[in-house]
Amino acid sequence: MTGFGKAVAELPSKKISVEIKSLNSKQLDLSMRVPAVLRDKEIELRTAASRRLERGKVEINVFIESQSADLAMTLNLPLIEAYKKQIDELGEKLGIGAPADWYGLLLRFPDTVKAVAAEQADDTEYQAALTALGEAIDALTQHRAAEGAKLYEFFTVRVNRISELLQEVPRYEVERVEKIRARLADNLAAIPQVDYDRGRLEQELIFYIEKLDVNEERQRLAQHLRYFLETLDCEPGQGKKLGFIAQEMGREINTLGSKSNHAEMQRIVVKMKDELEQIKEQVLNVL
Repeated sequence: MTGFGKAVAELPSKKISVEIKSLNSKQLDLSMRVPAVLRDKEIELRTAASRRLERGKVEINVFIESQSADLAMTLNLPLIEAYKKQIDELGEKLGIGAPADWYGLLLRFPDTVKAVAAEQADDTEYQAALTALGEAIDALTQHRAAEGAKLYEFFTVRVNRISELLQEVPRYEVERVEKIRARLADNLAAIPQVDYDRGRLEQELIFYIEKLDVNEERQRLAQHLRYFLETLDCEPGQGKKLGFIAQEMGREINTLGSKSNHAEMQRIVVKMKDELEQIKEQVLNVL
């Protein structure tokens, strides 16, 4: 979702530049700054940008520079008179004489000389700005695509790592069940003068162990991992969907951890969570 794009349109007497910067955002948050001569076209420019930019906190700046040597200039006489009056008053207060070069001094003050610009841009200038905007969005899109290719590789590595960790779980299943059975039997044996129905105990053990069974969680997590990779290969604009899938992956990993009741399986779950957190952080960058 992050990126930068810039484009320039050249006219005989003007140069129009457009810069676009994009950051992460759940929705499209578009802000645009245009020169005064393009103010009446701002809505059209904003609409054109919105059609192509799906999400992100986007900032667009449009600049117009004059390249004509015949640009009309005008003196800001009221402002110059105000400057001269203040200098005269300063001279009287400090007891110093008038400056030797009034013109050079006054014309160095801000805004004493202004370029006479058109009140609004003509259709040629608007079309040039629209073209520059489109080219800047193209550059932004290319920048985003380059970042997306890196994220694609990042997600693939992380998801495959979680899948590898998931495949380690079954080898601890038999050991885990035997440890649970042995611990319950030892606890019963430690109670003196207790007579119990071994058949009923076996039934209760089966019921208890079934509650700790993680096969469903393993299957659902494997499905979510496959679905995440499939979604990566879909059309652009799947960022929110990937975020939802990552949330479902987290639920299954958490349930797996709460049911595991085994040191090695807990270690695997911690590693899965670490990989998933990295996925969740970076999925925010996806459109």
